[in-house]
Amino acid sequence: MEYIVSARKYRPSSFDAVVGQQALTTTLKNAVASGKLAHAYLFCGPRGVGKTTCARIFAKVINCTNPTSDGDACGECESCKAFAEQRSLNIFELDAASNNGVEHIKNLMEQTRVPPQVGKYKVFIIDEVHMLSSSAFNAFLKTLEEPPAHVVFILATTEKHKILPTILSRCQVYDFERMTVPNIIAHLKHVADDQGITYEEEALNLIAEKADGGMRDALSIFDQAASFCQGNITYAKVLEDLNVLDVDNYFKALDLALECKVTEEMLLLNGVMEKGFDGGHFITGLASHVRNVLMAADASTLKLIETSDALRQRYAEQAKKCPVKFLYSALKILNECDVKYRQSSNKRLLVELTLIEVAQIQQPDDDGVGRGPKKKLKSLFKNIMAAVQSNPAPQVAGTVRPVMSGTGQKSQASQSVATPKADAAKPSVPKVSLSGLGMSFATILNGKQDQKKEAAVEKKTTEVEDFTLADLRLQWLSMCNRMEKANMGGMAKRLKNIVPSIAVYPNIELVVENEMLKNELNDIKKRLEVTMAKYLHNGNLTLSIRLAEQTEKRKILTPKENFEEMLENSKAFKYLAEKLKLELQ
Repeated sequence: MEYIVSARKYRPSSFDAVVGQQALTTTLKNAVASGKLAHAYLFCGPRGVGKTTCARIFAKVINCTNPTSDGDACGECESCKAFAEQRSLNIFELDAASNNGVEHIKNLMEQTRVPPQVGKYKVFIIDEVHMLSSSAFNAFLKTLEEPPAHVVFILATTEKHKILPTILSRCQVYDFERMTVPNIIAHLKHVADDQGITYEEEALNLIAEKADGGMRDALSIFDQAASFCQGNITYAKVLEDLNVLDVDNYFKALDLALECKVTEEMLLLNGVMEKGFDGGHFITGLASHVRNVLMAADASTLKLIETSDALRQRYAEQAKKCPVKFLYSALKILNECDVKYRQSSNKRLLVELTLIEVAQIQQPDDDGVGRGPKKKLKSLFKNIMAAVQSNPAPQVAGTVRPVMSGTGQKSQASQSVATPKADAAKPSVPKVSLSGLGMSFATILNGKQDQKKEAAVEKKTTEVEDFTLADLRLQWLSMCNRMEKANMGGMAKRLKNIVPSIAVYPNIELVVENEMLKNELNDIKKRLEVTMAKYLHNGNLTLSIRLAEQTEKRKILTPKENFEEMLENSKAFKYLAEKLKLELQ
């Protein structure tokens, strides 16, 4: 006997046999039973969900001479027998993928003029209708809008968005759903029982997930697995045959991440890649696994996991061990890796770094191994600065002003500034929001401070620590950078062009070149004082603003000129540039 693949052998011949499309088949049966048939239908949905099958069943039913009371075909009349034997003269199928020209549509239009010899309707099924050319669509429009009374068109497509709106408006549109995993498993059990094939439910679940919502794909994979397993479909053999990564790897990877075991995570990844699996495949699979665990964390969303009951229970058990915040962070990190994977030139390194980052989500911040490089980079920069005696760049105005120490003694700050303190007791600079400056973009534009915000301005710190000119300029630049991140780029750029100096310690002097900028700074002077006092840890400092004299005004330098000037005037910057091989094109 000739072998017939399962996708053809078990193709439904009645509406009741169609799997997973109960709402659509019920609508079509009711339309037949009531005699309210449209002249054109559009069946759209993913591949392998029953569009063409339902079109053929519908064509068979509307030509049946003795339909049942519930709107199905009798299967006994001449029309039904002709359909079953594939010799019906009332049903025409056109594959628009290979017959998409105007001449093919014109030939079809000619056939619509001839009434049916047996039965009531001539049914034209056009598969993959979105492949028709624009001219073919236009030739089809008039006939589709006003076809003869004995003609019914059934169009099928996987890409509804490519159909012209003028076509859509002339059809009744039926959207077919993807097959759910439970529906596919139930149908595969029926097929396996009918063929006398033994199976493990986990193996059928794996086939259903691999099919991705398509029943035809599921049946094709089932035939392949049955041949490989020789009539006994087991989970292990299906894994080997389909080259699918075992879900146990994902459970283990997540457990290792929870325990912050980076080394074991790397060994797990190496074992996966040695089996021939791509690193990107592992990342996408792990992301899907984390998503399923997140869904299993709440009983109300557990049903969103399309898998077998046994595997769903495993997800629920692992979800009890995973903090929700950890799952959110892991999903974000894995998704970023998935986005960057194709563009990466070192894909394995990207995957390894991603797994390391996931494995360190639960690691305490004070463990000595931070999750990010920020603290290490800051420490490196401080060590470099402490290793070199530095001279700061000259003031904006170019004047030489003495710096007063806390005891009132003068030091030549404008000539040579002491190296920033290298002791680790000084806290690192934290990030602050725009409210740290106590102002908004609107208040800067208007030059006025809102009285309610004025009352909420943070008071000066009560700390009194010494600071140097280098400290001052570092914190001034940091403040400008924070303003840029707070969408205050215009003001931040103007402040960056001002190099603060120490007039009489602890008074900070700002020299500006025009009256307008001076007025703007006077409006936010109080905020600037509070901010600098906070980050310099000195509540006694004050801020003064004055216009530059004619001799103090300086030429505006290009970025490259600024870079060269900093190299010339700052030994610390020159040392850093040489070590990091910095260049400005």
